[in-house]
Amino acid sequence: MKVIISGGGTGGHIFPAIAIANCIKKRYADSEILFVGAEGKMEMQKVPQAGYKIIGLKIAGFQRKKLWKNISLPFKMLASSMKATRIIKDFQPDVAIGVGGYASWATLKQAAKLGVPTLLQEQNSFAGKTNKELSKKAKAICTAYDNMDRFFSKEKIVKTGNPIRKNISSLQENISLLQETAIKKYSLEKGKKTILIIGGSLGARTINNSIEKNLDFFIENDIQLLWQTGKFYYNDIVERVKDKIAKTNNIHIHEFIFDMDHAYSVADIIISRAGALSISELCCVGKPVILVPSPNVAEDHQTKNAMALVEKDAAIMVKDMEMSEKIVPVLENLLADTTKQESLGKNILAMGITDADERIVDQIEKICKR
Repeated sequence: MKVIISGGGTGGHIFPAIAIANCIKKRYADSEILFVGAEGKMEMQKVPQAGYKIIGLKIAGFQRKKLWKNISLPFKMLASSMKATRIIKDFQPDVAIGVGGYASWATLKQAAKLGVPTLLQEQNSFAGKTNKELSKKAKAICTAYDNMDRFFSKEKIVKTGNPIRKNISSLQENISLLQETAIKKYSLEKGKKTILIIGGSLGARTINNSIEKNLDFFIENDIQLLWQTGKFYYNDIVERVKDKIAKTNNIHIHEFIFDMDHAYSVADIIISRAGALSISELCCVGKPVILVPSPNVAEDHQTKNAMALVEKDAAIMVKDMEMSEKIVPVLENLLADTTKQESLGKNILAMGITDADERIVDQIEKICKR
């Protein structure tokens, strides 16, 4: 099997793509997989680190805030389409997979023109413009949410979920062992309420500032914080709160948490952004979650992702602009209501899909057989 996987720009596109590639390799050891990404984007580093070859296209998206930067966009689109055509003709794939992002537009558009069957993987509950356009020629569209026939032809949609890390998808099976390890690793006190705060690898300014502003609430109520600030904010946060955390053993601040399965396992409540990949992981973790969607993403995807859970009573949402004022009242109510905590955990776990990568590869096999 020869497969092209195209897309990227963010971890939410790249890591599912790598998970799909790994699953293909597991089933077909002699398969050939080629990634096509956008030059200068993070996929150009992450994909080779995962052991796969990648070719970059000189392509970028439409700049809404800096319109003058769009002058060269038509030329980049043309050059990328021509290069994508050459790549496809040289590689001769059996199927082309698009995971979203600038590069997938050029690659899958040209693949369809050359008669190569295409498959899309849409991570969000609100489809992006690229995937909506590419869906017209796609043979199958793998989604993670219900009601995606708002954007795509119903007969093409297959609900597969988003591929996530194996240590997260198997968390429920190993939770007791993970909790014991986490308590030692993060110097936590067993039995004490623990809140995990994650704003993505780079961090989330609003979440960090809101937690800092309300730090006295956690200290006074003897609540443990396992707090990932992200690399952009870590040093400033530690400097600003050092006097307060010197008086307690409850505040544990990290630039980045590498073993998220351990952190998830020990949390009683999780505060998180609402990226598609984060939500897919949280659905397999099965803990009460407060989602704070980022307002800085295209088409407000994160709010729509969060609402898909809120509507099923599987999460609580706090708007980014209201975080500082509302996070303490929301937490107070949730901490006092164990029935609500249990229902949130049960409902979000019911939405979890642990074998999304296998389901997507099943669809790839069907397309290739056709």
